Amino acid sequence: MFFYLYRDRALQWRWTLYAANHKKIADSGEGYNNKADAQHGIYLVMGTNTSTPIREG
Repeated sequence: MFFYLYRDRALQWRWTLYAANHKKIADSGEGYNNKADAQHGIYLVMGTNTSTPIREG
């Protein structure tokens, strides 16, 4: 399982959560102007499982 943090075509920050089999299981649902805001969304979903890696693209 991993989070993928990226910029979309409108240069907004977004994230997607992928399962171990690389299937998409969640996404941010909205774009963020600031990378820190997108990361905060990841941490909210992550909860106490801080071992889930975040990959950037």
